[in-house]
Amino acid sequence: MLENKVKDLIEEPINNMGIIIDSIEYVKEGNNKFLRIVIDRDKVIDIDTVVEVTNVVNKILDKNDIISDSYILDISSKEKGEL
Repeated sequence: MLENKVKDLIEEPINNMGIIIDSIEYVKEGNNKFLRIVIDRDKVIDIDTVVEVTNVVNKILDKNDIISDSYILDISSKEKGEL
């Protein structure tokens, strides 16, 4: 499964940043394909952290070239509920 391959590639570098992967899904919506990765950690994830994780994931996926189709990488943080 593609999601498992992606997880195997990115999990250790992401964990080294103090981030865990909550979920990964590769879905088609309309004419677009999305690789959605939801991240989490004990403290709030700000936009700078999402950008940092996106840059790391992009480099890994580009280097390993496991997705042949065009897709949109969508990285977001897990919702924490009410604060």
